[in-house]
Amino acid sequence: MTLDYTLLKIAQVLVTLFLGVLFVQSGFDKVLDSRNNIAYIQSVFSKTFLRPIATLLMLFITFFEVVSGVLAIGGAVLYFQTGQKDVAILAVEMSAITLLFLFTGQRIAKDYGGAAALVPYFLTTLSPPETQRS
Repeated sequence: MTLDYTLLKIAQVLVTLFLGVLFVQSGFDKVLDSRNNIAYIQSVFSKTFLRPIATLLMLFITFFEVVSGVLAIGGAVLYFQTGQKDVAILAVEMSAITLLFLFTGQRIAKDYGGAAALVPYFLTTLSPPETQRS
């Protein structure tokens, strides 16, 4: 087994790890501090049509964040060690979907600054490991 340490591969692994750290931390923070996070989400959506399901939305986004993060970390390691890209690509795709959910929620809540802050994260997902199989 020869290891491929091209600059492109290293950059792709780092982007995937970045998304892993982002979502593992955010997802586990929601789990470990659920009371405060639920209160925050309920306040964010208090004046929207999503108010009745705010708690359910937090559980939904927490699930997506944790899955995206764990897949990203595992996918980055797998890609770096073996060159197998499928898990990393799936993780980046899930991360993009998760960010779209977060962005949509911010826009509905009319938190335009919060929505704008998510744009750089989303743009990061546009540079996943190439989809060609090795």
